[in-house]
Amino acid sequence: MIPVLLACALLGLSGLHFYWAAGGLWAKRLAIPEIEGKPAFTPSRLLTTVVAVALACAAGIAILRGFFLFSSFPGSPAHWASIGIGVLFVLRAIGDFRLVGFFKRIRGTDFALWDSWLYCPACLLIASAFFAVAAS
Repeated sequence: MIPVLLACALLGLSGLHFYWAAGGLWAKRLAIPEIEGKPAFTPSRLLTTVVAVALACAAGIAILRGFFLFSSFPGSPAHWASIGIGVLFVLRAIGDFRLVGFFKRIRGTDFALWDSWLYCPACLLIASAFFAVAAS
């Protein structure tokens, strides 16, 4: 059950990133950190597509680890990939100590609010799910 829910969440996030890469604007402003009311950076369509593909691959790893016998053994590539992806999501939740993560210094922006109340907790939940999938 966890691998399916995890894959669905990741595929949803992947789809949102593909939408942004194709030029979609919905919620894009809330996904970019701000400094003094302006975006801290402008992600390229290529980089946004890379993130979308990475999220889709992470969903595939969750499904592989959860349902295919050859990848369900400790020490399999899918096992280590699950742990690695979980660590990446923990690091995203911790953040860069400036713009993103629980320990960011720049607060009071729309992005910072969403980051603190949704993005970081979601990253920890996704990381926990990957660790659970890796341990199963």
